[in-house]
Order: sequence, then structure tokens, then C-alpha cells
Amino acid sequence: MDDTPFSSGQSLIHRTDPRIRLVLCLLLAFGMAGLTTLTGGVAALILGAGLAASAKLPLWGTIKRLLLVNGFIAFLWIMLPLSAPGEAVLLLGPFQATREGIVLAGLITLKGNAILLCLMALVATIPLTDMGQTLASLRVPDKFTLMFVLCNRYLHLIREEYGRLAAAARIRCFRPGTNRHTYRTYGYLLGMLLVGSYERGKRVHQAMRLRAFQGRFHSLHPFAMRGRDLGVALGIALYALGLFLVEWYARGHLAPLG
Repeated sequence: MDDTPFSSGQSLIHRTDPRIRLVLCLLLAFGMAGLTTLTGGVAALILGAGLAASAKLPLWGTIKRLLLVNGFIAFLWIMLPLSAPGEAVLLLGPFQATREGIVLAGLITLKGNAILLCLMALVATIPLTDMGQTLASLRVPDKFTLMFVLCNRYLHLIREEYGRLAAAARIRCFRPGTNRHTYRTYGYLLGMLLVGSYERGKRVHQAMRLRAFQGRFHSLHPFAMRGRDLGVALGIALYALGLFLVEWYARGHLAPLG
């Protein structure tokens, strides 16, 4: 996860132990994914927005990521009302939009945004330099931890390398189109990118071996659990408990998905 702009901050969330944040985020995400009522979805979105506000996330960066995810969710608003069986509330020629499909699309929208806000507030605020140590402290397999951190680190470098190659092609008056020259140019570009990535990988491997790296992360600043961390965890856990009580009540006293 990119270190900027979320990982640099001085909020209470930023100062909370990363291990607690990661565990809480996983539990909240799985719990929110199982919600089946709009009431529970609204409560989950309030929790996500509250966490994002507590973490003091940059407004524009948060909106950009929400718009990106909601761009995909918009397709569900087109497909679900027309495909889900149920009571027809709108006729569009030979098609009919059902109430159940609209409610389901709304529920997915609420849950998707709530989970994304929790991820940005609790996980995206963990610097990449701490993420490896966090995963290792939670007994995540060393190989997975190593792959996660290295992929996260070098995907950005590969993207920058692709940007330089694409800029070089544009400087040479390359204009993409639907022709053989375009396909051949992109083939050369991807080939150069793969070769460059392979060579960079070999250099990184050699550098790590020279530094006696043995597959585990070591830190000079070990994590320490404090009362403040437990207080934050307790506060979020209590709200989450309230969220699931609201969901339980809505399931028993309101119509499903409504």
C-alpha cells in the first residue's frame, strides 16, 4: 500500500499499534461483508467515516479512491435492478427494475464504501516500513510477508519505469492506434519492461544476500502495546458490537435487505 498520502500523520489512529489496526480492520471487513440490511449498512458507513475522520485522511485522496471503487459499483446499479427477481417498480421498455435489485445495489454500495474507508483509515495509515514487521509479529508466514513487501515496493518502481518508456515513445512521435505498428510498439515496450524488471530483481537479490538477509524482517524499533492502543481497540470494538446489534435488530424487525 502506497505510503503517501495516508501513512504520514499524527492522529490517534496513526499512533495506535499497527498490529491492533490490522487485526481490527480484518475483523471489521469480514463482519461488514456479512451485513444483510440497509440499516446495518448505514451504521457500517458511519463507522467507516468516523474512522477516516479520526485518522485525518486527506480529503481529496480519500475522494479519489472512493470514486474509483464506486465507478465499478455503478455497473451493479445498472445490472442488479434489471436482473434480480422481485417486485417491479420501474419499466424500461422490455426491461423492469425490481425493488429487491435496487435495495441490493444500495446495500453493496454502503458496505463497499464502509470497508474501503476502514481499510484507508486503519491499514493505509501503516507505513510500508512497518507493514513487514506487523505481518511478522502476527505470525504471518515469512515468505508471504516478504512477497507482499517487495511487490508493494517494486510495483511502484515498475510503474515509474513504464512511465519513462511511454514518455520516450511519445517524444518519438508515437501515437497509439489500432494498427500493427501500435501492437508491435507495445510489445517492444512490455518486453523492455520485463527485461528491466528481471535485471532489477537480480540486483536486489544480490544486494540482499550481501547484507546477509535470511528471509525475516528485523527492526530496531519493536512494537510495544500501550494502554492507549487498548483504549482505541476497545472503542472500535464497542461500536462494532453496537453495529451488529443494530443489524440483528433490523433482521428481526424489518424486512430482509431493507
